Amino acid sequence: MEITAAVVKEKGSDFKLEKVSLDKPASEEVLVKIVATGICHTDMVARDFVMGAPGFPVILGHEGAGIIVSVGEDVHHLKAGDHVVLTYGFCGECEVCRTGNSPYCYEFFQRNFSGARVDGSHNHHDHDGKPINDNFFSQSSFATYAIAHKNNVIQVPNEAPLEILGPLGCGIQTGAGAVINTLKVKVGSSIVISGTGAVGLAAVMAAKASSATTIIAVDINQERLDFSKELGATHTINSLNENVVERIKAILPNGVQYGVDTTGRNEVINNTLASLAPVGELAVIGVATRPLELETNIFLTKGYKIKFVNQGDSVPQEFIPKLIKMYQNGQFPFDKLIKTYPFEEINQAVEDSEKGRTIKSVLRIGEYNA
Repeated sequence: MEITAAVVKEKGSDFKLEKVSLDKPASEEVLVKIVATGICHTDMVARDFVMGAPGFPVILGHEGAGIIVSVGEDVHHLKAGDHVVLTYGFCGECEVCRTGNSPYCYEFFQRNFSGARVDGSHNHHDHDGKPINDNFFSQSSFATYAIAHKNNVIQVPNEAPLEILGPLGCGIQTGAGAVINTLKVKVGSSIVISGTGAVGLAAVMAAKASSATTIIAVDINQERLDFSKELGATHTINSLNENVVERIKAILPNGVQYGVDTTGRNEVINNTLASLAPVGELAVIGVATRPLELETNIFLTKGYKIKFVNQGDSVPQEFIPKLIKMYQNGQFPFDKLIKTYPFEEINQAVEDSEKGRTIKSVLRIGEYNA
């Protein structure tokens, strides 16, 4: 079938809407009409060929939400008409997946960043029949239709607002999952969250929903810091103007129990560690641009635990529906982060995301009856 997709032709170039050919779904795949897709920092990382990029030309997009059109013959738990969120790809069969650790699947790279199916085949082709790199996060959802593997298609309630659910498939579940799944933040506890982008603010909301009583947000963007208070932050620190460690110790002399880093920056991570109470725990989410260097001699006697976290350590079939229920109950208002754009304004949406004008850009691609 012919679809419209946003294609990146070369490293760092704009997204260009083009007509491309999409094959029928294979036996374990699902064809989805895309209603909306979130824009994530990882899309820009791949566009700029920084980490795990699949090559060019490529169709990116990995926070899709839509309606199933058809399913392959080996897909039995989903059907045409189901409302779904698309998440990251995983095999579901290796020993890591079987123990509930699918974000660390042995085939994670192949299923999310290789630019093709695991067998090397493509489902998108240009008008000359040449293959286009695709299967980004097993979906490539910057398009009017997408093909995904049955494992990363999550059915959601029809009454949930499908046009905003896509970010739950990656960025939002990453931040929330770091708090709920990785750190398992306890009632009445304290946490510092560095970075107030969509991932960090999802962590703030999850900390509030977990009944943490001291939630400290750290950033250099004062407007974002002020907004974080609306979402649950009890304290904010602008690291341009204040010494982070000294300020946290003024709030909690013995330090905070938990930390979440969404920046990947050495100095920020070390500041967070220096602010932790003994046996404190840190979840590191941010993609780093250089190797991590730690002040290990200082931290040696503190008993800290550091966990590098992918996709919020979530089992998406369980976690995404939980986040939707929390949203419906008023406990997780992630809709406050979102600004929607028409599909044809994808480059504006990307620019607004990169320049911090929008916290979470979502592309409205197709229509549906809510």
